[in-house]
Amino acid sequence: MIISMRQHATKQEIDYVCERIREFGYKVHSIEGEERVVIGVIGVGDVTACLESLEATPGVERAMRISAPYKFVSKEFKQESTRIRVNGSEIGGDEFVVMAGPCSVENEKQILETAEAVAAAGAKVLRGGAFKPRTSPYDFQGLALEGLKLLAKAREATGLAIVTEVMSEGDADLVAEYADIMQVGARNMQNFALLKALGKCRRPVLLKRGMSSTIKELLMSAEYITAHGNPNVILCERGIRTFETATRNTCDIAAVPVLRELTHLPVILDPSHATGKRSLVPALCRAAVAIGADGLIVEVHPRPEKAMSDGAQSLRNEQFATMMQDLEPYIRLWKESRVAAAAV
Repeated sequence: MIISMRQHATKQEIDYVCERIREFGYKVHSIEGEERVVIGVIGVGDVTACLESLEATPGVERAMRISAPYKFVSKEFKQESTRIRVNGSEIGGDEFVVMAGPCSVENEKQILETAEAVAAAGAKVLRGGAFKPRTSPYDFQGLALEGLKLLAKAREATGLAIVTEVMSEGDADLVAEYADIMQVGARNMQNFALLKALGKCRRPVLLKRGMSSTIKELLMSAEYITAHGNPNVILCERGIRTFETATRNTCDIAAVPVLRELTHLPVILDPSHATGKRSLVPALCRAAVAIGADGLIVEVHPRPEKAMSDGAQSLRNEQFATMMQDLEPYIRLWKESRVAAAAV
């Protein structure tokens, strides 16, 4: 359930409510807004007695049950959109944020060349895998620590923030030393030990939808991270596995507005994994802007034909620059709609 405190409730009133909740055996999770504090109550069992007690407590405006199984990430818990600041950019606000870069960090020349190209084209975040989960054990698995160091060097050279994948809870602290955003790949969406570890991490988390996962399952995975202390989660639709073989995956474009109805978390789209074909990426990027996504994560490589992973779906540097130019009028309309919605 959630407890909405009255505007400008005192610290003593808030502390007393939290104390009462703990007396009933539940956990407390509070969010401080600009005008009021909202307190989430998490636990097992009938909350009726606690609910009735808190409704009569000084400083409480209302107490209500949350019907969704995902509590902290639901719109019932928090109506206003979560805005996540990363290196001067704000994901989930009035800025359409593009993340771009190669699937894998291969060498210094490749990552620096790509970083400079995507930064010049307007990207705000550099993506690149240092640890790579691959279907075949014989495929390139990434440069690990050396890849993280090269990403840090690219950030220093360009000013771009870094998003890179973390594959296990044992690597979480290491990746957090170098990354601005911790990415959870589709294969790890339900790696609950990893999700719990990222809940204790102070870095924002980019959570990709599993290839055979429902929207509810994606939100429950996000709940793991937020319930363990980290509210800065970015959701990513990257296509799901269906019977269709014309594309690598089937892009569930409708997932974007569905998620925006259900959760206050930012939602971005990965058109590269959704299609698997670079020729289809620009069209899907336009669709993402039009349907209300908060941003994109796109694969870009200076020489895709020589890429060690995902070359077929990676845009060349010049193709990415052209696509970003083509997106400008769409993004202007996107910004106008966001400003208009905020004014209502």
